[in-house]
Amino acid sequence: MSMTRREFARLLGMAGAAGVLPATGFAAKKQPSDLYEIPKSGNVRLLHMTDCHAQLLPVYFREPNVNLGIGKAYGQAPHLVGDKLLNHFGISSGSLEAHAFTYLNFGDAASRYGKVGGFSHLKTLVDRLRQDYGSESTLLLDGGDTWQGSGTAFKTRGMDMVKATNELGVDVMTGHWEFTYHQEEILNNIKVFNGEFLANNVFVTEDALFDGADEYIFDEDSGHVFKPYSIKEIGGARIAVIGQAFPRTKIANPARFIPDWTFDIYDNEMQALVDKVRAEEKVDAVIVLSHNGMDVDLAMANRVSGIDVILGGHTHDGMPQPTTVKNATGQTLVCNVGSNGKFLGVMDLDIRDSKVQSYNYRLMPIFSEILPADPAMAKLIDDIRAPHMGWLTEELALADEVMFRRGNFNGTFDQLICNALMDVNNAQISLSPGFRWGTSVLEGQMITMEHVLDQTCLTYPETYVRPMKGSELKLILEDVADNIFNPEPYLQSGGDMVRVGGFDYICDPMQPIGKRISEMTLDNGERIDANKTYTVSGWATVGSQSEGPIIWDVVADHLRDKEVARIDKLNTPILKNVGNNPGIADYAKMES
Repeated sequence: MSMTRREFARLLGMAGAAGVLPATGFAAKKQPSDLYEIPKSGNVRLLHMTDCHAQLLPVYFREPNVNLGIGKAYGQAPHLVGDKLLNHFGISSGSLEAHAFTYLNFGDAASRYGKVGGFSHLKTLVDRLRQDYGSESTLLLDGGDTWQGSGTAFKTRGMDMVKATNELGVDVMTGHWEFTYHQEEILNNIKVFNGEFLANNVFVTEDALFDGADEYIFDEDSGHVFKPYSIKEIGGARIAVIGQAFPRTKIANPARFIPDWTFDIYDNEMQALVDKVRAEEKVDAVIVLSHNGMDVDLAMANRVSGIDVILGGHTHDGMPQPTTVKNATGQTLVCNVGSNGKFLGVMDLDIRDSKVQSYNYRLMPIFSEILPADPAMAKLIDDIRAPHMGWLTEELALADEVMFRRGNFNGTFDQLICNALMDVNNAQISLSPGFRWGTSVLEGQMITMEHVLDQTCLTYPETYVRPMKGSELKLILEDVADNIFNPEPYLQSGGDMVRVGGFDYICDPMQPIGKRISEMTLDNGERIDANKTYTVSGWATVGSQSEGPIIWDVVADHLRDKEVARIDKLNTPILKNVGNNPGIADYAKMES
């Protein structure tokens, strides 16, 4: 269903407050008349979504107030928050898009503007953008993290999202959390998917090749598990789309689910493939659909030449404009479009004479109260959810404040999870992974089982309780901090800091590994002793499977005993040497 002009008139009041102009390589003759209308330019339109984490319905999602950039990333996109981000991109304070791109006044703005995302609303926008431009000149690309993150995705092993992306019309995708299902489940989902699943950087292991891996190998000579690239002829141009799956999958997630596949960044292979498609396939443009994370994409754009555009994902950074990276043969545009179905990136390219001449880019927030729902997609979603409604809609407790996750350090919903682990599992200390997916709950809203599942629903959800020395706790924190704050992007994996319950610490992100974490102190004021043993509860073990109860049952049991979910204390670290960093704002615990 396309949006009528009458329906578009409803947008003008809110869109007029948006205060944002498109980043453009064109001399536009006029500005867009509303939030969802783009003047046609160029001859190829790329629509880009990523990291929806199986959120079929509209949600609330609070952007971070802490996203620190270290080294060369200091003060650069995506490491900007709040007013610093607005000023950098020229977005008006208090506007509709200020709410979309920042955490500022989140509770009030979310109540005013409503929820974001939702596949039925996204479908309406995608169809309109395709129809206005010409479907034959448009591609819809999905950067992955699509099949995981909700209760229905868990129950259907991602098949709910395959059906939804088929209805949406996704042409090409790559993956990350898709690989947290078992190999045979992944391959079965890909068979049902109507588009192409691309991954240039996933290979069959030598052992699997020796044992015979014919049933899941795309190219026996190269060892690629999946098709590495696809040639698309659209808008009179010949385009190569290369897939780049998350390169640290077998480190960040359980290798036991995908024992026969291996992952890495593989710069040399990427450069060789770019050179090949330009020389042998005679393409006019090269697009990389990436799940590296934005910092890694920026580094790759500098090291690999010949890529015109990197459409990136993984780190959930909603960037209103591309970053232009100069390299040996020209420049590469690097984009990232946030998470949870909240945004759709629109890249119009003018491709002539075997070259990208110019571009027009807009990152569009999906406001579900502005965009009407597509009836066919809405029915599909209702059908998917129907068998599970009793489970999803159980009411647990009222939120005493905004419950959120995203940010380099602890969030209120993460603290709730940590408190539940200590309470239900009778532990002194708790640890919870620094995942960047997970929706937000407004103050006074009822927390349901579905909200808990939005934060916890993965395929290795078992909890554990075990003794751990203080020295082990410090090693864990140091290792995760190095993953986030190492100044070399290729040594990062893109998550946030492990969340903790029952203790605080001091963190100096500017220090090298082994020296970032100090003064670990229990909530009762007792200093954690490196040689003393503590009872620790956690979940989502990447190695061997844990034996404890499922995390969402632990959190639900904790909440069922309460009418109101309150966070009496947020276990966030005291931070050193980041007071002037534009990637942090409204953070009380800082030292010079």
